[in-house]
Order: sequence, then C-alpha cells, then structure tokens
Amino acid sequence: MMKYDGEVLADKSTCSGVRADLKMCLLESDCCKRDKKLPRECLNTFDGSVPENCLVLRKTFFECKRSLLDNRQRFRGNKGY
Repeated sequence: MMKYDGEVLADKSTCSGVRADLKMCLLESDCCKRDKKLPRECLNTFDGSVPENCLVLRKTFFECKRSLLDNRQRFRGNKGY
C-alpha cells in the first residue's frame, strides 16, 4: 500500500497517486466547499471556482491513464507515482 501524507492508499494502481492529489485538490476548492458540489461536478465547471493547479492535475491524470493504453509507453514505463 502507498503512503500519502500520513494516510495509506488502498488503491495501488499506476495513477492512484495522481488521482488522490486531484481528489484532495478538488475537495479543498471553493467549488466543493462554497457551492456544495461533488468533485465530479466541479471537474466540468469553468467559472473560476476550481484552482489552476487542480486543472493541471486533471490533465496529468488524463495523460497517465492515456499512457496505459499507448503501446509506445508500455516499453518506456508508466507515468505517475
């Protein structure tokens, strides 16, 4: 199991660290706190309530998942933590 800021992640998949970072970033955003939306709903809002670093983590998570399907990346190694 992976350690994450004193917590143990049960998910040991390739992109689990990026997923956890994205989840925590979204939960701490104004979209979730002030507007009382779910993190999934906040991913689709573009009103500025989600910080830029969350959007960067979203792209990183997408790239990590995409690299799992890319045959060229299979030989170079997986992205992620």
